[in-house]
Amino acid sequence: MISRFVRRALLALCSLGLLAAGTAWAEVPMPPIVEKPFATHHIVLQISDPNPMKQTLVLNVAANMARYYGPDKVDIEIVAFGPGLRLLLNNNVNRKRIIELAKNYGVKFDACHNTLMHFKKMLGYLPKLNPEAVVVPAGAVRIVDLVQHGYTLIKP
Repeated sequence: MISRFVRRALLALCSLGLLAAGTAWAEVPMPPIVEKPFATHHIVLQISDPNPMKQTLVLNVAANMARYYGPDKVDIEIVAFGPGLRLLLNNNVNRKRIIELAKNYGVKFDACHNTLMHFKKMLGYLPKLNPEAVVVPAGAVRIVDLVQHGYTLIKP
């Protein structure tokens, strides 16, 4: 009898957890994929590494591609998740460079909501993001959506 009660209690807790998770997903809608009208190349760059050298590398790749193809001919989106989300924190040393890439070349920056919530749990507060960052429900899901939409994935 006790085990039946325990099972029902666990089932109820799991149901509440799923309901809460569904609510959290609903709070952060996936932004639409908006392509540049004349872009002939569509690139998604993944950053999931906390290493500052990798973060600089992903920004270098974006800048080099934009200069090579021309800012109107290439559509670049950088998706940060896991430890790589540190790139898009407002206090990151690359803050100004990110803003310049967005303004000068139209590079878009996506920040993973799942990782952001993990950071909040670990830090005790929600870290401030770079003003160019757009929060997406899940970084990996955003990458899959972009690839299915014809973007080429590059993981420097």
